[in-house]
Amino acid sequence: MSRKKILLVDDSQTILRIEQMALREHYDLITANDGSEGVAVAVEQRPDLILLDVVMPHMNGFDACRQLRAKDATRTTPILLVTSRSDVAHMEQGFRCGCSDFVTKPIDTMELLEKVRNCLGD
Repeated sequence: MSRKKILLVDDSQTILRIEQMALREHYDLITANDGSEGVAVAVEQRPDLILLDVVMPHMNGFDACRQLRAKDATRTTPILLVTSRSDVAHMEQGFRCGCSDFVTKPIDTMELLEKVRNCLGD
């Protein structure tokens, strides 16, 4: 059985490393460094799940999420938004953009793995 593929999109190399350390044993990982690149890589690579930072240069996570939902290739791909904010208005904005769930920073690797597994049905 092939491993599921996850796209990690974040402009912080530190956050990407944390996510990679938590997930690499169980999943194949690909990365992008901003929202624009993330959308392009997602359409080309068709990951099973996308972890998408909210605050990034060039295109923020909310805009990237909207674009991903507008494309046939990624319309139904689960998207976890990664953010340092956990207020209700911020989360409502994310759900309106089409995200599946949130992961808050600082990242708790056990919570991250649980949310990934829930999104992927593992």
